[in-house]
Amino acid sequence: MLDSLDMDTAMDKMSLEPRAVGAAGDVARCLICKERCSGFQPHIWRKACMTCGCSSVDHTPGSDVEDDQRMGRLLADSPYSHLTAKVKGGGGLRMYKRNRMIVTNPVVSGKDPTFNTITYDWAPAGLNQKLAMQYMELLPESLRPVSGSVGSLERRKQLLHQLPSYDQDPMKCQSLASEEEITAMLLFVKQYKQEVLGVGEVALPGESAALKEAGMLRTAKESGQPQGHTSAIGLTPAADGSNGTDGMTQYRCSGCNEEVAKESPVVYAERAGYDCALWHPTCFRCSECNQSLVDLVYFWSCQKLLCGRHYCQSVWPRCSGCDEVRGVLQMFCRPISRPTSASQPPPGSDLALSCLC
Repeated sequence: MLDSLDMDTAMDKMSLEPRAVGAAGDVARCLICKERCSGFQPHIWRKACMTCGCSSVDHTPGSDVEDDQRMGRLLADSPYSHLTAKVKGGGGLRMYKRNRMIVTNPVVSGKDPTFNTITYDWAPAGLNQKLAMQYMELLPESLRPVSGSVGSLERRKQLLHQLPSYDQDPMKCQSLASEEEITAMLLFVKQYKQEVLGVGEVALPGESAALKEAGMLRTAKESGQPQGHTSAIGLTPAADGSNGTDGMTQYRCSGCNEEVAKESPVVYAERAGYDCALWHPTCFRCSECNQSLVDLVYFWSCQKLLCGRHYCQSVWPRCSGCDEVRGVLQMFCRPISRPTSASQPPPGSDLALSCLC
């Protein structure tokens, strides 16, 4: 059942006024058109620029704060809310506790020692620097989120593309017209947060038992259960003397099915089962668009990894004009004519022929 507070908040916050992409006061330039675009001018309902026609994602993305607010909103009220923190004076809003990594390497040149400092805008949480660097080195250079690099910019573009804010927040939807549609949207989001949404964890092969036990202890703590009493909520901590290892001697990637080196970091997905699946860092991808899953955020559906965008449009069709998914009761977009059973598009398709978009 949806809380009335959720409904009131969504109604109060809804706004149809488009806002330019980018930090306040900045001109959001198109990354494709470059000088030919004078700056992002949002279309009244399409997620595109009226100046050059390119997608809003192709324009210079916003600030770290905006990114962390969007991610915090996504992870809030989910089993992964421990990756967020309450915003002081924010009325219950949560901010993503993004893990950054600063690596300092000495440079031997001349008498005076100097240091080369590299900042990663994001790194997997809970790792020592050695293992985190091993993970980064397994990624293509174009995807390493080094601050100020192409990889950092690509990460921000993926955040906007894979996890659209209008797939999780009714106030970002331009075409919701009734309380019924808003309620349907909120229920849909609430359901996928509890049943589908996940965040991958990086560890060495064989460390799944340690991840599982850490997850059980965290769940027990959040449920108010004292340590050592996890069985009261259906949890059984490791008690086989395995010291956080699973005892296996060979591992295969669930993506490419190739063997995984025991000293090489892999990605685990809790919803897929710690004992059932692991991935090479480069294989942890959306099964639809084949993009690497940004910040390891995944949606587990039908035994497949999906990004947020492709999970949502696997459930409800997405309009190719305004890029928003349809509602449970009726299309979020304005229909040109009432669709018949023969013309009703199936889930996962776009609604270009059925919308004014």
